[in-house]
Amino acid sequence: MKNEHTFHVPVMGLGFTIDTPVRVAKYGISSVISIIDDILIEKMRGFYCEKLNIPYEPITEKAEDFRAKRITAYLNLIDDIVKDNFDELKNSFAEDRTEVEKYIDMLPDSSELKQEFCELVENNKNANDIKDWLHNNLTVGSIDVNIMTKLDKVNYLKDEKLPSEYNDAHAALRGFANSKLSTSIILSAGLNARLYGYFEKFEDFYPDENGNLKKKIVLKVSDYRSAIIQGKFFAKKGLWVSEYRIESGLNCGGHAFASDGFLMGPILDEFRVSRETLIETIFDIYSLALKNKNRICPQKSLDVKITAQGGIGTFEEHQFILDYYKLDSVGWATPFLLVPEVTNVDKLTRNMLIEAKEKDLYLSKISPLGVPFNSLRGNTKDIEKQMLVDKGRPGSPCPKKFLVSNTEFTEKAICAASRQYQSLKIKELDSKNLSPEEHKVHFDKIVSKSCLCVGLGTSPLINNDIDRKVEGEGVSICPGPNMAYYSKIISLKKMVDHIYGRTNIIKRNDRPNMFIKELNLYIDFLKDKIEETKASITNKQEKYLLTFEQNLKDGISYYTRLFNDLTDVFEDTKSCILKDLEASKKTFHHLILEIENLTLSTAIAS
Repeated sequence: MKNEHTFHVPVMGLGFTIDTPVRVAKYGISSVISIIDDILIEKMRGFYCEKLNIPYEPITEKAEDFRAKRITAYLNLIDDIVKDNFDELKNSFAEDRTEVEKYIDMLPDSSELKQEFCELVENNKNANDIKDWLHNNLTVGSIDVNIMTKLDKVNYLKDEKLPSEYNDAHAALRGFANSKLSTSIILSAGLNARLYGYFEKFEDFYPDENGNLKKKIVLKVSDYRSAIIQGKFFAKKGLWVSEYRIESGLNCGGHAFASDGFLMGPILDEFRVSRETLIETIFDIYSLALKNKNRICPQKSLDVKITAQGGIGTFEEHQFILDYYKLDSVGWATPFLLVPEVTNVDKLTRNMLIEAKEKDLYLSKISPLGVPFNSLRGNTKDIEKQMLVDKGRPGSPCPKKFLVSNTEFTEKAICAASRQYQSLKIKELDSKNLSPEEHKVHFDKIVSKSCLCVGLGTSPLINNDIDRKVEGEGVSICPGPNMAYYSKIISLKKMVDHIYGRTNIIKRNDRPNMFIKELNLYIDFLKDKIEETKASITNKQEKYLLTFEQNLKDGISYYTRLFNDLTDVFEDTKSCILKDLEASKKTFHHLILEIENLTLSTAIAS
């Protein structure tokens, strides 16, 4: 059945959407759970079992394949809870219309379902007829899951390396595959060949005799090229990608996988123009692979959705990218951090988000993975981190080890935010006899890394008063830059009304258009890259800057044409958008001159 909503709630951190389906799926709203942190997942399973008087048998680390089993058990529990909540909502109409009316009211005004319901009520249909209609027509939101493909560390049993299927991401995939869910798994952070190959082991990812998939694969991608490369990779294994989820490289929350200057507008346009080519190309490969495996092969290509997320903040932007780029859904993440009915954010952190302005929301270097990370200045995890530095004991005890990736000093990978790594790195730094100024620069870089795999999962423990002796009280938070324009706690109903243009919760009148905001983020990113090369620039860096410059130049030309040609869209803001675009062009022109001077000095030196 078609989902009536045109938005979804993407994954946020490790814990902020850990139980979001329990909160919103009964209203037909789809959302995404991170299944990386099995420790948090097991604690949340225990919490819900106690809350709902469900028998609970802990899955300890002594159990074989405990990580996958914890994930399967939790997802099955969430599925049961969601189904019970949804049935209760549908059955409640005769005695109390509140929940059904909330479901219907939140649908977009263009929804045929909404119109049919209103006609039934206006025509005074009896309660039993309406109840039957509800059971036949309302749809539950999808309980989707997310794996960050890079978080796939090797695991050990008594110092003996376990086979690759026990790696973190592999075990998480198995946990989802073995669950009874009939939903989607979203893969983010790029291609992991061994993990992608592991999908072949699970029957639910192959079509049945009717061409249906019980479990679907969704790829979070940065551009069209990435989509077709990864789509072909899966297709060659007889696996279909059901959705390509395009995310802005910088105008997003969490880890920011910046593109080489490719902007969201041109990227979306390439998908709009080449969508059918993408589907046809991949279906040919998919069909051949299924035949070679002697499997059922659908007669025509399966459904493919194209969706987008990152920086969308108004109904006008939402509707424009749906209509102009022919998208199937739009992801709204950061604003939902201010909706207690939807996300698990502790009160202190939520109040900090309410007060946050542009300067408080920054692209940090705190991730142990070495990838830029959108963060909030003054978050309690960073305060906790600095206190340890001040005490002369920098680094985290590293209780969860999900982000271990560094083998600089050890055979087994360790985390760059860990006390072990930072102690070894500082010892190495001290041996270099640098000047106090140089020493401080390198020291600050070492101790800047934060224990994200703990910090991003603490909020649900605080909110639900769950044991956190190991985790502590520090919270990391990962909003996108869009947070600066939201300034109060919002109800679910009001947030959905904002998305669909029935109200406006943004009080500031200086919020830039999402495309212009992303452009300026990329200009700032380029500015930082230029600064990094001023002392000395390599041929590789020069090539990178020139490529970045050209892609930004192409993107700016695209936006100039787009906004000048648009009619009946952005009517009230078009002049401001074009003015902001001109200002961005001027800033960019200065950067072009700086790059020219750098390349010229390199040419002279050589």
